[in-house]
Order: sequence, then C-alpha cells, then structure tokens
Amino acid sequence: MKALLFFLGLSFAVGLSACGGSPRESSASRNVTAPDAAPTSSTAQPTPAATPEETLPKIVAFGDSLTAGYGLAPKESYPALLQKMLDADGFKYEVVNAGVSGDTSAGGVRRIDWTMDSGDVRFVVVELGANDFLRGQPVAETKKNIAEIIERAKSRGAQVLLAGMYTTTDAGRDYEEQIQEAFRSLAREHGVVLIPFFLEGVAGRDELNQEDRIHPNAEGSKIVAATVYRYLKPLLEKEQKK
Repeated sequence: MKALLFFLGLSFAVGLSACGGSPRESSASRNVTAPDAAPTSSTAQPTPAATPEETLPKIVAFGDSLTAGYGLAPKESYPALLQKMLDADGFKYEVVNAGVSGDTSAGGVRRIDWTMDSGDVRFVVVELGANDFLRGQPVAETKKNIAEIIERAKSRGAQVLLAGMYTTTDAGRDYEEQIQEAFRSLAREHGVVLIPFFLEGVAGRDELNQEDRIHPNAEGSKIVAATVYRYLKPLLEKEQKK
C-alpha cells in the first residue's frame, strides 16, 4: 500500500499553484478567487445578462492539486473531462473546478461557503485530506473538518460525493486504517456517496502519471474522471426523474 501511494507525497508538501480549470472559465475563475477581491475599476459597470452557462445548475469539484489539474492543460483536468462526459450524455450541468493546490481540509472549511456562492450548486465532489495526512495531522481533526464541509454544502441544498484518499506517509498501518475508516464513517454518518479511492487505477502506475510520479497525466486524468462519473451518474439520473 505504501509503495502504491508514495507518489502522492511530494505534491502536498510544496503548496503548488492551482493549474486546473473548468471548460467554462467564468465559473472556474469565480471559485478560485478570494471572495473579497476588489474590481479593477472603481466605476460600477452594468451587470451583463446571464449566459446559458451561468444559468445551468452547477457541479462543484472541490479539492486540492488533484482536482485543480496540476501540470495539465485546463481541458485535461478531471473536472473538464467530466464536463465532456455530462455533455455527451445530455446532462445539463456546468462543472466548476474549485481545486486549489496545496489545500488542506481546514482550508476547505474556510472557503466552502463562498465557493457555494457560484450559483445553483446541486452537487459537490469533495476531494481533500491528503495534505493533512502528509503532515501527520490527527485523523479525527481531518474528519471533523471534512464533516463541516459536507454539512455546509448540504445546508445549501447540494448533494455531496466524498472522494476517499489513503495516507502518503510511513505513519504505520494503524494510521492508514484510521484514515480509511474515517472516510467510510463520514459517508455513513452524513448520508453521502463515497468514492472509495479517488485515484483508483491510477496510483502507482508510471504510465498514467507525470514525470514527478505525483500527479496524473492526461491519460490518468481520464481514468479519474471516469471513476468520479461512475458514482455521480446514478445521482444525476435520479435527479433527472424528479
């Protein structure tokens, strides 16, 4: 297991800049910009009419560099690929890339509320925790933070998919088991869908990762997107029938 997951470690130690993006850039930018950012002009401008993209319900991909798409072109990030899958199957949603490289579960708590302000958010895919585990943070603290993120998203009417992650350290088998149980219990306690391992089929495979053996390459990102979609699609179909 440790050999499988070692490739993740360095990515969360250096606080890399977010490189992912949504194929609909206006929403993606809105979610990775500080909520109190000042406009470039002091003169108020007329509010433009909403575009079709702005009126679509949103699916927010909320996470760290693995969501942001570090090292990839914006169109190769998993949220961008997920958008293509939705479009191909006729689902009318806009995927918003709210990935920030180097983010922790505590950072996620601080930004979840204004991220949810992007519009009519129906679903949130929460992918956080690896940075916490690299630093040896108590699993109970990470679990508490992720629980708060889930509940804040749910309080705004969104359904949550929780992406499971494994430890990136040599903290021992007990620590690994605590992490796995934390994600399972979060899903049970908060009634959300669990993606058991976000990097299923990609972790530890050189041909599916960038040269740093840390982040998925374009081919690996396709697998990540397909994994997320496998758990998301049944929820979309259920929503469509309402």
